[in-house]
Amino acid sequence: MLLCIDCGNTNTVFSIWDGSRFIATWRTATEHQRTADQYHVWLSTLMALQKLEVTITEVIISSTVPRVVFNLRVLCNRYFDCRPLVVGKPECRLPVPVRVDPGTQVGPDRLVNTVAGHAFYGGDLIVVDFGTATTFDVVDHDGAYIGGVIAPGVNLSVEALHMAAAALPHVDITRPDQVIGKNTVACMQAGIFWGYIGLVQGICTRIRAEHGRPMRIIGTGGLAPLFATGETLFDEIETDLTMHGLRIISDFNKETE
Repeated sequence: MLLCIDCGNTNTVFSIWDGSRFIATWRTATEHQRTADQYHVWLSTLMALQKLEVTITEVIISSTVPRVVFNLRVLCNRYFDCRPLVVGKPECRLPVPVRVDPGTQVGPDRLVNTVAGHAFYGGDLIVVDFGTATTFDVVDHDGAYIGGVIAPGVNLSVEALHMAAAALPHVDITRPDQVIGKNTVACMQAGIFWGYIGLVQGICTRIRAEHGRPMRIIGTGGLAPLFATGETLFDEIETDLTMHGLRIISDFNKETE
């Protein structure tokens, strides 16, 4: 079976694909100090708790944190007896090459979202991913990644506001009942929620105008459904877009061997 690993700046997600569906998904904090043995103990314990008797034969990794890749490679070699496919490395082929400035390194997560977005919804897309950063990936008509936008992530903005202003508390991210807050927490929640609604709308409007063709907007990441309640921001929401992109890239590389 295929193990898909998506390592972000905040969390790392492991999902097992059985050929037709993801049968298990687990999330852990991203820590570069975590060893291959620790990964294996954690994974095998969770598999035992869910009574999963599976054999991992293939692994694909997308990581925005280069320091964790070494121990994930050791995990695959030592415990799964396989060499993982790492998105962004020369040996990992993409269905359509990127079209960006020469020498530019595109984040693996953005490549994976581009592949999955095109496979699910076709070309001319904007993929909005609510992660540690809020990213906007522009997918051309043929499925090529052609650039995008990076903005501060929602949780990062909340934390920065709390840390930089002594009088402001840490607040939950939620949709407030009113735009005009009657207390400090309500004011902050309105600023975060409606501020990001405006950010997404404004950036997508400008991308569409610059691209010059009709574009669909795809939302992904854990906060996408929440922000979709504020306005009609997205044409589609797919919270597992990254994981589907990993298994599509894995299949593509097997087909082209």
